[in-house]
Amino acid sequence: MENDTRFIVEAINEARKGLEEGGIPIGSVLVIDGKIRGRGHNKRIQEGSSILHAEMDCLENAGRLGSKDYKRATLYSTLSPCDMCSGAILLYGIPRVVIGENINFQGPEEYVKSRGVEVVILQEKDCISLMMEFIKDNPSLWNEDIGE
Repeated sequence: MENDTRFIVEAINEARKGLEEGGIPIGSVLVIDGKIRGRGHNKRIQEGSSILHAEMDCLENAGRLGSKDYKRATLYSTLSPCDMCSGAILLYGIPRVVIGENINFQGPEEYVKSRGVEVVILQEKDCISLMMEFIKDNPSLWNEDIGE
């Protein structure tokens, strides 16, 4: 739990960086053997991208890894991963996902669990308030991000 708190703070730092850049405040870090191997934040707005959610940016920034690396990894995300990001988690066989919060948005957590992934939900107050405020202030950007 102590490591989960430490690494979710790193994901929150990424989310804040995204917000400062004019983007959606969602952050992610990939941790292997207790070390951050990748970090990222939602860059859909900044890059004009259709796929650069925080988790996808994080995985891209981690670079090319082998399956043995992914099998020792934990992916931290400030918000519950969507279908696309959950698919990447399953594709690469990441066994553990730690979610900052799932109150503002809930991805296919039960499906991911049914595929053998350990899903930990922290309901971290900073994650909740950061997203809640962004959604209130930017409903159209938020709806675009989640495909509504």
